[in-house]
Amino acid sequence: MAEDPVVSARNLRVRFGDVAAVRGVDLVLPRGRAVALVGESGSGKSVTARALIGLTGGVVTADELRIAGHDVAGLGERGSRAERAWRRIRGRVVGTVLQDALGSLDPLRPVGAEVADAARLAGTAVDVPALLESVGLDPAAARRRPDELSGGMRQRALIAAALAADPEVVVADEPTTALDTTRQAVVLDLLRARVDAGGSLLFITHDLGAARRVADDVVILDAGRVVETGPFRTVMADPASVEGRRLVASVPWGRPRGEALLPDAARGPARMPAGGDLTLDDAAGRAAASGLPWAGPVPSPARRTRAGDAPGAQPGAPAHIPAIESERSQHPETGALGAPRAGTGTARAATPLLEAHGVVVRYRGAAEPAVRGADLTLHAGRTVGLVGESGSGKSTLLRALAGLLPVESGDVRLRGEPWSALPERRRRARRRQLAMIVQDPLGSFEPRWDVGQVLTDALGRRDPQRVAELLQSVHLDPAAAHARPRTLSGGQRQRVAIARALAVEPAVLLADEPVSALDASVQAQVLDLLDELQAQRGLGIVLVSHDLGVIRHSSDEIVVLQNGVVVESGPTENVLSHPAHPFTRELIEAAPRLD
Repeated sequence: MAEDPVVSARNLRVRFGDVAAVRGVDLVLPRGRAVALVGESGSGKSVTARALIGLTGGVVTADELRIAGHDVAGLGERGSRAERAWRRIRGRVVGTVLQDALGSLDPLRPVGAEVADAARLAGTAVDVPALLESVGLDPAAARRRPDELSGGMRQRALIAAALAADPEVVVADEPTTALDTTRQAVVLDLLRARVDAGGSLLFITHDLGAARRVADDVVILDAGRVVETGPFRTVMADPASVEGRRLVASVPWGRPRGEALLPDAARGPARMPAGGDLTLDDAAGRAAASGLPWAGPVPSPARRTRAGDAPGAQPGAPAHIPAIESERSQHPETGALGAPRAGTGTARAATPLLEAHGVVVRYRGAAEPAVRGADLTLHAGRTVGLVGESGSGKSTLLRALAGLLPVESGDVRLRGEPWSALPERRRRARRRQLAMIVQDPLGSFEPRWDVGQVLTDALGRRDPQRVAELLQSVHLDPAAAHARPRTLSGGQRQRVAIARALAVEPAVLLADEPVSALDASVQAQVLDLLDELQAQRGLGIVLVSHDLGVIRHSSDEIVVLQNGVVVESGPTENVLSHPAHPFTRELIEAAPRLD
């Protein structure tokens, strides 16, 4: 007789007021199995998972909802009776690992106390040092606060807290999104080891490569409904659903440099989400009232081409947005606006947009430099990828290139002229040649402003026509100018951040983890957009990412950093196909992928 599943949900529904977030989900999690719950942002993954621990904050109904023998279908989430019942389930039956470990752990307490409390609240005791050691942490970490640990160490401490009461099920909601490749591998291996030992895992992620490493089965959600389910490798090899095919197509690993990840129709325009604070019709009306042009849907751009395409194949910049004049324009070998072919003499003879020679950066009071003697060269129309573990110096080097951190020794040059050596008052006039794109655009926007005000501030003048052009250039409707950033999706906010960067018409974009928090198809949209804008404008891009699939697809050259030292650099495909340094090989071996 088959053993009952540890989790069984039938016709699970969750509502927030008039909004149906989960619409009739059926889910079965057998004992000793790992099920990946995948889908785009807003598909209902996290809400479905939270329904298993009574923490949705909405109205939950189900024809059946059983967790390790506990019937919770009619329990609800409010009231003393419900709270007592859920308290017997949380920790003891279901352990939870959330994405934001820093926000989940008490910042004022040692992590050892947090782990011990998780066991105590479940009515049991635990050997904290032994448990920390079992998840790959030095037992001495028990005495350290969360802010004294790296991101990977915090995530492992959170896993230890989830395992403290030896639960039958672990629900892991995007547990590796913010981690670098090697730390991802450690956390994924820990979760898989738990399953192999007889536990059950519900793994929520937008990273199909990470899911492949831990999952036996997959459930694909779209708009709160299950659209496909089955053995993970079978489904991923030949998805039957439209959403499944789109998710697989969005994975950048193995896709050649310059090839669009998504078809034109899937890349734009990105419209305002339904149900937000401002509807698209409302925004269009306000646009007309304020004199802001309304263009409706933005035509799909011509298919971009890369170096080596036929003469004249490269589309130029749209007429209303001038391209950056650079060495990339009208290359004599191609006759097109585009980067020269790799390996040609002209490509290397042109003055680089940005150069770093022997750059050393040390934070105030630090005994050791964060970056030690880094070299980097960026040409127009090219992308240099920076990779390495957390704390390797990637973001520090990027900020030094931007002139936001002082360079202790070495030199950064912009268009062949001194940059890092100049005082800020002499750099200010040239700052418009550089623009940054950050990982969390929402945190970088003034919360009281709408999108139009954000872009107007970047322009330094009120120009509704130019605001509309910038939004169209990133495939957003001009009506989005009247929306507040918090009402937009993650991908739409990142497009606004790119539009803000383009407002100063830079020659160089410095992008720090611009897609790490985005789901697969939105990540693909943003990567396609950056590629398209680079082809149109001749932009030089320095791209920081912990995702080797993103770097491999989107960069021409790669710089590998370890402990602040450049250990390997060169053409991306050469380095990743034939790594010379042991650390590069370690990164490649740890990288999650579908193939």
